[in-house]
Amino acid sequence: MPHKHSIFRRQFLAGTATAIGSMALGRPLLADEDRKRLAADDKKALIAITHDLEMARNFPRWEDTEWDYQKGNLDAPTKKYARKLCRRVKARGGVVHCFLVGQVLEQANVDWLKEIIAEGHPLGNHTYDHQKVNGGYQYRFQRAPWLVQGKTDREVIVENIRLCTLAMKQRLGVEPRGFRTPGGYGNGLADRTDVQEMLQALGFDWVSSKSPSIPQGEPHQEPSQETYAAVVKSQEESRPFVYPTGLVEVPFSAPSDITAFRYGRWKLPWFVKAIRLGVEWAIENSATFDLLCHPSSMYVMDPEFRTADMVCDLVDKAGNRAAIVDLDTIALRTKLRHGATGAE
Repeated sequence: MPHKHSIFRRQFLAGTATAIGSMALGRPLLADEDRKRLAADDKKALIAITHDLEMARNFPRWEDTEWDYQKGNLDAPTKKYARKLCRRVKARGGVVHCFLVGQVLEQANVDWLKEIIAEGHPLGNHTYDHQKVNGGYQYRFQRAPWLVQGKTDREVIVENIRLCTLAMKQRLGVEPRGFRTPGGYGNGLADRTDVQEMLQALGFDWVSSKSPSIPQGEPHQEPSQETYAAVVKSQEESRPFVYPTGLVEVPFSAPSDITAFRYGRWKLPWFVKAIRLGVEWAIENSATFDLLCHPSSMYVMDPEFRTADMVCDLVDKAGNRAAIVDLDTIALRTKLRHGATGAE
C-alpha cells in the first residue's frame, strides 16, 4: 500500500501540472502556482527574508526605550528602510514577508504599506500592540491598565490578534498572511495547545513562534568559533514541523538582528557572517532558513542592506538549488511532508 505522504504528494502535484515560468517584475510575486511548485521541490532550499514592522527599543539610540510603549509608531527612517528593502529584494527576484503590528495603521499615511502589498510582498499579523501570547501584559497595558481592565489574559491576546486582522482588512484591504508571535520561544508553542487552538480558531493555519537560542559570548566581542558553530547547529532546530493540533510551525532562524545587535552588541560583519553560515547550511541540506529582522534596527545597523544582499547573492549562486520565498511556501512544504492531516 502506498505511503500516505506519497499519495498526498501525487494528488497535490496532479493539480499543479501547468508549467510555471520564473518570477518576474511587474506581476504578483509567488503566485499560487509558483508557491506550489517551489514547495513540492524537495531538492530546493527555501530561504525567507522576513521583517517585523515595529519599533524596537535601543534603536536608533541605546537610551531609546519609549518604543516599548509605542511599538506601532513607526518613524520615517523605519518606513523608508522597509520600503527600500522590499524593492531591493524584489529586483533580485525575491519577496519579503513582513509582519505588522496593527497599531501602525493608526498613522495618517499608510501608502508605503499599500505599495509594498501591491508589489506582491505578503503581510502577516503580529498582534495589534505587540502583546505576547504566553501571558504578561505589554508595556502599554502596564502603563495604562484600564485598557484591559476586567479581561482575562486569553481575552486580551484574542482581542489583540483580532484587532490587527480587522485593521488590516479595513485600512489595507488584505487578510493577514500568517501569524508571528511577539518574541520567540525555545520550544515554540509545544506546551501551549490552548494557544495553538486559539490561533486556528482565529483563522491561522501556521505560526512563526519558535526561536532556537545560541550562546552570545561577551557583549561587544566578536563571536567565537564555538558561537558560529552553534549558529549552524541551531538550524536543525529551526526545521518547520506540525503540532499535533495540525498547526504548522515555521521557526525563525538564529540569530535575529535583535539577538545580535541588542543582546550581543555585535558589529555588522559578525552578523552577516552568522547569517551566511546559516543560509549556506540550508542550501547545502535543501532545508529552510527564516531570516528575522526589524527595519527599525536594520536601518541603523545595516543601512546599505548588506545582509539582504548577501542572502540574495547566495541564492543566486545556488541556482536551481535555492529560492527566496514567503513563509506561506515553507508552511505549504511542511504540510506536504507531513501529510494533509499533519500527522507524521
